[in-house]
Amino acid sequence: MPKYHDELDAVLRALADPTRRAVVERLAKSPAVVSELAAPISMALPSLMQHLCVLENAGLVTSQKHGRVRTVSLRPGALDVLHLWLGEQRTPAEHQADRLGIHMTCTTPKEN
Repeated sequence: MPKYHDELDAVLRALADPTRRAVVERLAKSPAVVSELAAPISMALPSLMQHLCVLENAGLVTSQKHGRVRTVSLRPGALDVLHLWLGEQRTPAEHQADRLGIHMTCTTPKEN
């Protein structure tokens, strides 16, 4: 088992919900206040806060409160554990196809 198994499990559990995936997609563009995140989602604010708590506990997002406004940000590198795991699952055949594609790109004659 990889050392990052627990972290990977938390990320996968957090991303299993479509609402949380939508929040992560939105935060990939820029940080947002909770009211901005809630606007396109038809659910009560306390329910959205529960989703944000799951994302924060999984290490995907961070939040800061300034007065009455809570700003949520995607944590830099938050999805690295998922990317690493997916990379390890690639088959040797996929690696060979990637190398072949690179070779073909580099050796294809250029048109004049």
